[in-house]
Amino acid sequence: MSTDTSKDAAAGLPPAGTTRATIAARFERLPLSRWHVTVRLIVGVVTFFEAFDQLLIAYALPELRDEWQLSTGDATAVLTVGSAGMLVGALLSGRLADRYGRVKVIAYCVAASGLVSLALTACTSLTPFLALRFVQGLAIGGEVPVAAAFISEITRSFKRGRFVLLYELVFPAGLTIGALVAAWVVPAAGWRVMFAVAAVPGLLAFLVQRGVPESPRWLAERGRLDEADAVMTEIEAKVSAATGKPLPRPSGPAPTAPESVAAATATPAERAATGVRGLFTGRYRRRTLVVGAIWFTGYFVNYGVTSWLPSIYKDAYGLTLSDALLYSTVTSVAGLLGCLVVALTVDVLGRRRIFAICLGASAALLLTLAALGAGTPAQVLVWTSLSAVGFFGSNICLYLYTPELYPTRMRALGCSVGGAVNRLGVILGPVLVGIVYAAGDSVGAVFVMLGTVALVGAVVAGTLAEETANRPLEEISP
Repeated sequence: MSTDTSKDAAAGLPPAGTTRATIAARFERLPLSRWHVTVRLIVGVVTFFEAFDQLLIAYALPELRDEWQLSTGDATAVLTVGSAGMLVGALLSGRLADRYGRVKVIAYCVAASGLVSLALTACTSLTPFLALRFVQGLAIGGEVPVAAAFISEITRSFKRGRFVLLYELVFPAGLTIGALVAAWVVPAAGWRVMFAVAAVPGLLAFLVQRGVPESPRWLAERGRLDEADAVMTEIEAKVSAATGKPLPRPSGPAPTAPESVAAATATPAERAATGVRGLFTGRYRRRTLVVGAIWFTGYFVNYGVTSWLPSIYKDAYGLTLSDALLYSTVTSVAGLLGCLVVALTVDVLGRRRIFAICLGASAALLLTLAALGAGTPAQVLVWTSLSAVGFFGSNICLYLYTPELYPTRMRALGCSVGGAVNRLGVILGPVLVGIVYAAGDSVGAVFVMLGTVALVGAVVAGTLAEETANRPLEEISP
């Protein structure tokens, strides 16, 4: 061993030569530090406000219906057009992030979302409002899955679930804070003021560009090994300074150790898999179909419930606008509690059990509400809030699980396809709830449909999902 190599070993520095495998091994030896928390905080604030923007439409809808005399079809379009944009944005952003980088896509998306929020305040009729909401959907749908891929790539396997989901809590927190703020601002000052407030966070794009490094895993995958090494070295220096001690040597008998298990069982087609076709090659086909089913069912139920609750409370039960928004907010707060519980238990229970338990419990609670008749607003409040603990918890876990299922070369694309499938659920959930609600004599039929969909998701997850807890990314996906 050379003198330089001996010095590197003593200091805990990486061995000479940079490859995708050594970058992975260097991440695996990094202890949790202030650097991780800082990056998680910056990206988390961005995701928080994307969630904030996404939910506002449900709380603005009752006022929009009165101001513009919207029909049920118009109201459904208002609820779903942003989701259609998110579907397209998710599909586009994955390809862009795998080609041009995670951080650039995140920054551009948050800037665009803020600008559109500002433009929405000037709308005086339905058509331009729908067009702008579609564009904003492109940005929100683009940022969220790419951010999930990025956070997974800077995290080691040990207790990755807790670290990633404590970051992902910012999304339901954004939904909850958005609900609380909207419940106060919309009745007092109108929906335009709410969208003006939501425009301010667009300035965070500058913070992302300046404060967040590009993913070394992505740089190495693109063959930019010198850049990957430089960024990784900078990260290691910051982590070492934050912990106050040298870093351990990368684990394993050889730099390729993190890839050894997957490489031993991977077919040539799997090793070469990339792009949309790659998502349906070999082991990735089953993963894509299973995770897509969980994305669809979870978000179908989530937005089928939360998008229509304010209007159901107001129209079916005669609550005032303020009370309807307040009741709906309780359900969002309960969902946030479910997300916290999942974040703290996901590394112990595993991903598959979390999905099966959460969606199964949601199904049972919604079907029970339907069986009871959903006769009073208090009854709806209690049972939908308990159910939200489950479907919010399942849905947040998807932002951890999906990036784990794919290799770096198509990780953002896999996340974006998952995000696109969830948009299908987000679109069809409110649409079908609107149809059933308009056609039925009781809101109980709505909860029968939603409970059945949740049950399908629970069965798929419990029987077909692959466990990924505490395994290195390169081991899970060759």
